[in-house]
Amino acid sequence: MIYFHFGHHLNICGCLNKNRKVDGKKSPAIGNGEMWHLIACEQDRRLRIQKHHLKIEDIITKMQDDKTGGVPIRTVKSFLSKIPSVVTGTDIVQWLMKNLSIEDPVEAIHVGSLIAAQGYVFPISDHVLTVKDDGTFYRFQAPYFWPSNCWEPENTDYAIYLCKRTMQNKARLELADYEAENLARLQRAFARKWEFIFMQAEAQVKIDRKKDKTERKILDSQERAFWDVHRPVPGCVNTTEMDIRKCRRLKNPQKVKKSVYGVTEESQSQSPVHIPSQPIRKTTKEDIRKQITFLNAQIDRHCLKMSKVAESLIAYTEQYVEYDPLITPAEPSNPWVSDDIALWDIEMSKEPSQQRVKRWGFSFDEILKDQVGRDQFLRFLESEFSSENLRFWLAVQDLKKQPLQDVAKRVEEIWQEFLAPGAPSAINLDSHSYEITSQNVKDGGRYTFEDAQEHIYKLMKSDSYARFLRSNAYQDLLLAKKKPESEQGRRTSLEKFTRSVKSPKVHLLGAMCCPGTPKSLPRSSATEKSKAALGQL
Repeated sequence: MIYFHFGHHLNICGCLNKNRKVDGKKSPAIGNGEMWHLIACEQDRRLRIQKHHLKIEDIITKMQDDKTGGVPIRTVKSFLSKIPSVVTGTDIVQWLMKNLSIEDPVEAIHVGSLIAAQGYVFPISDHVLTVKDDGTFYRFQAPYFWPSNCWEPENTDYAIYLCKRTMQNKARLELADYEAENLARLQRAFARKWEFIFMQAEAQVKIDRKKDKTERKILDSQERAFWDVHRPVPGCVNTTEMDIRKCRRLKNPQKVKKSVYGVTEESQSQSPVHIPSQPIRKTTKEDIRKQITFLNAQIDRHCLKMSKVAESLIAYTEQYVEYDPLITPAEPSNPWVSDDIALWDIEMSKEPSQQRVKRWGFSFDEILKDQVGRDQFLRFLESEFSSENLRFWLAVQDLKKQPLQDVAKRVEEIWQEFLAPGAPSAINLDSHSYEITSQNVKDGGRYTFEDAQEHIYKLMKSDSYARFLRSNAYQDLLLAKKKPESEQGRRTSLEKFTRSVKSPKVHLLGAMCCPGTPKSLPRSSATEKSKAALGQL
């Protein structure tokens, strides 16, 4: 198995120079020990990358050598056209298995895909650089575009390439969806210099038209494969992305990148694909103040370790596990699944179940979501003469659901009831929230009382809700238990016995008071006469 790892070429000579200048001034020099350490690390990294590239290029050279049994390169004839200089995926896989001593075809496909991901081999009709063991046609990349040449193409080069593609009215040169989106972003980013880019693209098109048709077709596909490596399809691995070690080295502000079309940028522009490096400049007092503000905000930021987050999620899951019907079967069962309608009877009853009351204590939002919970909480607030807070919160919630034509009227009603001077149910707001709400009322909308509602919500959550959970009303509902089954059984037996005793008395009294009542008398008439007899007694 062959493993490949490639990085970027980096020229660090300028950034290691003690006398380098930034904005016309000398920057602080680094120590000799650090400088030589960085030089040694960079040289070692570049040597390793060069070795990897040389290994791949040696394989590619052998694959193209007909004298040593390379992959057969041929021109395929199709209907009204020819496809020059192509090989099939099957030929590539078989050659790799034969010459690299690979026994498993899957491993050979994997090695071929790794080589293709670097751009040495590419499919002629697909932007995804992989190798398949079938009749798909592939073409070898020109040595000019090999990664060993340390390409770092600019976004202006990419813009010229895409613009050039749009000028040629050929089906094989049509832009893919992601390329069209990138072109639109680049056109916005380089709006000031787009005329220059367009002129460069026109010049390239004129040069290409002078070439032979077969040569032009091959070069177009090789250029497309080059950009598929450096600007890959979304979702594909970018083999040219920056090495993590590169981020830890000093950056050279005077570095000039190699351009594909001989066009260099004076300054790095905003890119839709790569994030540009910030230009180095002298730090000002304002920058330091912003950094201090940022660091203070980071100190106040609530950060949690992953272990704490996991514990919180586990605790939440365990808390709600009995309310999840997918984990714990519902008791009583769902009436829509079974024939038991006990759940509806419980919902219709005035007294909530113990499980339902227990859920109110999980959070303040739980009690607000439950209609019965809100009613119980409202009764508690009425007993403490602070029900206006909850009524205001509910009124604002209802305001958000009102038709647009009724919003202004409802805003005025809420203002007069809860916030206006001398309001019958005045709520306690801080001066800041009251001032904002007063301004919002002038142009009433659904969210006029948003700040006031948030203030009241926090007030109830921190004060009233906590006292409600400690109140006797909530504790009585929470501790209420069902009566034992034995007691219920005794009560049921007693009721049956009482009914059986009362029944003979009623019939006996009916017979005494109405001796002439025939046996065939309807039951309703007999019952009415029995009730009349009991009334006389």
